[in-house]
Formats: sequence, structure tokens, C-alpha cells
Amino acid sequence: MATASDISKRIIEAVMAQKLAPGSRLGEQQLAMLFDCSRTIVREALNQLAARGIVTVSSRRGWYVIEPSQEEAREAFEARRVIEMGLIRCTPEVSKAAVRQLKSHLSQEKAAIRGSDVGLRSFLLGDFHVCLAECLGNSLLADTLRDFTARTTLIAMLYQSSHDAAQSCNEHVRIVQALEKGDLVLAEKLMQAHIGSVQATLKLHPASGDPLAQLRNALSPLSPPAVKTAQDLHTSSAKTRRGAAKPLDEPSTYLGALL
Repeated sequence: MATASDISKRIIEAVMAQKLAPGSRLGEQQLAMLFDCSRTIVREALNQLAARGIVTVSSRRGWYVIEPSQEEAREAFEARRVIEMGLIRCTPEVSKAAVRQLKSHLSQEKAAIRGSDVGLRSFLLGDFHVCLAECLGNSLLADTLRDFTARTTLIAMLYQSSHDAAQSCNEHVRIVQALEKGDLVLAEKLMQAHIGSVQATLKLHPASGDPLAQLRNALSPLSPPAVKTAQDLHTSSAKTRRGAAKPLDEPSTYLGALL
């Protein structure tokens, strides 16, 4: 029988592998059947994921994978910059064992890019950042980055990222090379550029200075019809008496045309 942690871990992995899209419904009964456990355990797992910002719940509709807004997307990438650049900056040195582990992860990335398993490729590219935090000795930030990486994966899916997987892997390689040389300043700059390049490929609209812009436009009053002068009415009446045809674009006064 699966535990709540097992279920939440599998859901996070599915998100990072792009197998669960933003807005996907997560039915309690279906998950309980799939993992052979009670709905109580499923609900505990989903509550954990809700607290981590991966799923959301509606009293009427149930549980769903989040659909981040554009503002949430910007905040998520900014948070990743702060965490990952700060992680590198605060590292006194990178051990040989850490470099070996990172290179092993890069080998898996390259193999996945050559292969046809898109899900595995997506997961490994995202998991590099989690692996980096673990190798640099900060398991707490590794857990945090796992959640942020899952969120940015959803953002990439929702806003149609065009970032190339091979390019992403190459950027990871350069970061590890800088860490191996002990050039932490360069590694930090490369990480900043890497996160920026991923964010730049999202199809986000520029932030508006007016938070009510969309609603304001939708609820703006309709343009009133042109007011006819007495001369216009006299001319129209004369044409009607002479049997002139009614223009097709003139609004009908027959109520049935409005129903």
C-alpha cells in the first residue's frame, strides 16, 4: 500500500516529466484505486501538494494541477534565480565527488536527448537543478527546488516554451565545467543566463501597468448608435413612402430579430 509521500512524489515526477498538464484533474477515488490505498491517504498526499503549490482544490470541482498565472510565472523564475545563484555563491568549494555525481547526471541527460522518451528527458533536465543542490550539500534547498522546478515545468507547458532540450543540456554542462574549475563566479553567471534563457522562450505578454486592464476593456460601455437629425428622419420617411428598400445593415425594430 502506498503512503501519502509515495503518491505526492509520483505526482511531482509526473509533472516534471510533462505527463500531467496544467489543469489536469486528480480524482481521489481514481488515485486510491491506482495506488491501492484509502482515499484518506490520497487526500493527505493532495493536501501536501497543495501546501507546496502544485495542486489546488475546489469544493465543487475537486483536485486539479495548478495553472500558474503570468505573474506567478515571473515570480517562480525570479525565486529560482535567487535560490540557485545564492546556492552557488554560498558554496565554499565543490568536492570531486559532487562533480562526479553531476557529470553522471549529465550523461543521463545526453542519453535521454538522444533517445525518444520525452518524459524522461524532461524530468532529467529539471532534476539537474535538484541534483545540483544535493551535490552542494543543501538538502533543504533541494526539496524547495524540486517544487519550483515542477512549477516552472507546468509554466513551460502552459505558456508553450520553445526552449531546446539540447541547448538546456549544454548550458548545464558549462555550469558543471565552471564548478569543476572552482570558478564559482562564472558558474553563478552561467546559472543566471540559463534560467533567463528558459524564461525568455515563454510566450508571456508584457506586464500591464493597469491590473484591471482586461476587465476594464471587457466592461467598457458600447458605442452608442448615431443620433439622427430631424432632416435625416424626414428623408428616411420620404424614402419609405416612395417604397424604397430598407438597407440591410439598418437595425430592425421587430422584436423577433432580437430574440
